[in-house]
Amino acid sequence: MTTGPTAATDPDPADAAGERLRRWRLVLGGDAADGTGCALSGQDSAMDGALTALYGKGDRPQSGRDRAAGLGASAPSVARWLGDIRTYFPSSVVQVMQRDAIDRLGLSALLLEPEMLAAVEADVHLVGTLLSLNKVMPETTKETARAVVRKVVEDLEKRLAARTRATLTGALDRSARVARPRHHDIDWNRTIAANLKHYLPEYGTVVPERLIGYGRASQSVKKEVVLCIDQSGSMAASVVYASVFGAVLASMRSISTRLVVFDTAVVDLTDQLDDPVDVLFGTQLGGGTDINRALAYCQSRITRPAETVVVLISDLYEGGIRNEMLKRVAAMKASGVQFVTLLALSDEGAPAYDREHATALAALGAPAFACTPDLFPEVMAAAIEKRPIPVPDTE
Repeated sequence: MTTGPTAATDPDPADAAGERLRRWRLVLGGDAADGTGCALSGQDSAMDGALTALYGKGDRPQSGRDRAAGLGASAPSVARWLGDIRTYFPSSVVQVMQRDAIDRLGLSALLLEPEMLAAVEADVHLVGTLLSLNKVMPETTKETARAVVRKVVEDLEKRLAARTRATLTGALDRSARVARPRHHDIDWNRTIAANLKHYLPEYGTVVPERLIGYGRASQSVKKEVVLCIDQSGSMAASVVYASVFGAVLASMRSISTRLVVFDTAVVDLTDQLDDPVDVLFGTQLGGGTDINRALAYCQSRITRPAETVVVLISDLYEGGIRNEMLKRVAAMKASGVQFVTLLALSDEGAPAYDREHATALAALGAPAFACTPDLFPEVMAAAIEKRPIPVPDTE
């Protein structure tokens, strides 16, 4: 008896070849020289039309009327196209195509119209684009834009908040554990586990020679965290994630959180941390960069250096005084500050960054690396406990 596939289950070679031609036809776009000889109909034809509208002009430079390719620089045609791609493609693909449309076809201005915003698939990158347009956004669009941003922020909070709080609460408890606690501060589970060798079977009990517990000020502020965020244009996704994490940290009573954004100016948005949407609309993406000035401000607000974690989120392209920036980091570390440098806080990995500055920071004991949102709680926990930072392997 054979164990191989039967003739009834074998794929038809003709069908498989036809499917390959269909896929190649969609990829190649139907140019006369595509060589497939495959005609599309029905939904395939509609999908091809949506792709051609965006990618039909290829990668050659575009300007003026050509720049609009198959979409046309009008809200109705773009809105129809947005509806089409949401019909034919999954959400992850829709987000990529929207991003490409904004970059390739210069459609940012159309996002200033409320009906356009209502039609888009919201994601972190779209939020970054909206924030960059914030200063020129008409009042009629701002409420719609805030609703779009709030949806993305709420989705991120659902994904990240619970795990972040759990991870950091554990780190805070471990960092605050004391060896001679008062009776009502004893951690009995850990105390018993640490003293099992002193179990007296005749009495059925453990004699605890070493008590483990938490400090009396378990509900007071244990750590201070300063998030110092570069708001240059390339850091848009990092700004979004950092604002969400800032709001989560600020909601924890044991952590005092300060959020500072900077370009060539420095803005303290700590008083808006109860709502990350307010934080985001308080940023101004783009402009120059003065890291030294931003760190000087953060340093001036540190009152308990041994209990402070400073997180610099920047691509390290310094427009200020390089040597002063490095001296400032060295001084903070010498005072006991835990200093973390993130080249990006996003799912995309590290953007272009200043490698010379990254190397210099690493030499000071502050390695610079890109961090995903999922890894960020572990990075913060390590900093709070003053143990080695889990730098991801980039090779």
